[in-house]
Amino acid sequence: MSRIGKLPIALPAGVTVAVDSENVVTVKGPKGELSQYVNPLITVTVEGNEVIVSRNSDEKQERAFHGLYRALINNMVVGVSVGYKAEL
Repeated sequence: MSRIGKLPIALPAGVTVAVDSENVVTVKGPKGELSQYVNPLITVTVEGNEVIVSRNSDEKQERAFHGLYRALINNMVVGVSVGYKAEL
C-alpha cells in the first residue's frame, strides 16, 4: 500500500468535504471552495472528521493514483483552511 495514500486526512474545524456520484470531491472552508475529479479506480470516503482514500487492487496505475489523489485532496484541505504562505 502507498505510504502517502494510506494516511487519513484530518479535517480542521470549519472545513467540509463532499463526494458526489460522479467522483468529484468538493472541499469547502473559510478561504473558499475547491473541487477535483477523482479517477473511478480510487474510492474517497468521509468518516467523521477524516477523509479516507483507498483503491480496489494493487495494479501499478492504481498505486500511483492512490498517493496522487490523497496528496491533491490534502492540499485542497490546507488551501481552504490555511491558505498559501511562502516560507524562506
